[in-house]
Amino acid sequence: MILSDRTIKDLLEKGDLVVDPFDEAQIQCSSLDLRLGREFARYKGSEIIDVRNGAGDVETEVVDDFVEIGPKEFLLATTVEYIKLPSHITAFVEGRSSLGRLGLFIENAGWVDAGFEGQITLELYNANSVPIRLYVGMRICQLVFAKLDRIPEKVYSGKYKGQRGVTPSRIEMDRDLG
Repeated sequence: MILSDRTIKDLLEKGDLVVDPFDEAQIQCSSLDLRLGREFARYKGSEIIDVRNGAGDVETEVVDDFVEIGPKEFLLATTVEYIKLPSHITAFVEGRSSLGRLGLFIENAGWVDAGFEGQITLELYNANSVPIRLYVGMRICQLVFAKLDRIPEKVYSGKYKGQRGVTPSRIEMDRDLG
């Protein structure tokens, strides 16, 4: 079940859902807008990324006003907001249609598990043939919340819990890569 604006407000007021900083204008009828943070990361200098060795060469930058993402370029970004989901709520990260119509793909693998807390690292890709300029503090994506049918046996406690700022891949920590 997708949560309505009323339920989102109730969760925030009870403290079950935490969004910091929070502005009530971020609440839409069935989602919550998140804003673009100041920190970005680009993968640099590698001919290949070997997942057993981690993310490779990552260049992080902090900007005051805007960032440009070039044509066919991939960029990691972060949200302004730090969120904390309760154990019975999950969220989908969805891009904004207005940005998608410019050719900007916005992801975070699309999913935020119940129990996650931290800033959301977003994967941005410019599918356009011209650069796109994005401004710090603009609405970049939205969270769509869903209630789980019951509390899971294992709430999220993974390698990205508590992350602040843009966080490159930590795939080298996966047990199956031995």
